[in-house]
Amino acid sequence: MTRVIGFAGWSGAGKTQLLTALIPVLKARGQSVSTLKHAHHTFDIDVPGKDSYRHREAGASEVLIASASRWALMHELNGAPEPELPELLAHMSPVDLVLIEGFKRNPHIKIEVHRAANGKPWLYPDDPSIGAIASDVAPPAGCALPWVGLNDYAGIADLVQAHAWPLAQVTRPA
Repeated sequence: MTRVIGFAGWSGAGKTQLLTALIPVLKARGQSVSTLKHAHHTFDIDVPGKDSYRHREAGASEVLIASASRWALMHELNGAPEPELPELLAHMSPVDLVLIEGFKRNPHIKIEVHRAANGKPWLYPDDPSIGAIASDVAPPAGCALPWVGLNDYAGIADLVQAHAWPLAQVTRPA
């Protein structure tokens, strides 16, 4: 059964670095892991001039690239609204865990990634979907959420396994 958990924090908090260190820990525990990353800007995963890039630039709605090593599907929105998280999750193959980076305003369960040097406010006081914290400093007094150090990957893996929601809890209609 696929379970889902998000990682939310301000830019520069270390979400990507954390996930790249956390994935091998979870895999060593026997978990299959996929990730879903939100980007706040236009992005390309293809190289200008390559055939698949040229197909997309020519107006193809979808371009699927396949090789013996991997396949990737690019879908152009062409002015349509950005897909919601449940729709994106529906495109993913079943795994034990889907780790979501970004989508911090969505109501799925999240671990807040906080770095004091950023000088940004904590997210948890205004986001009831934050269930735990990974930070390089302890949260303010009175915070009842579980907290582990930002570099305690085993501890963060424990939080992921304890708090991740079943996929159906994230994808069911509101």
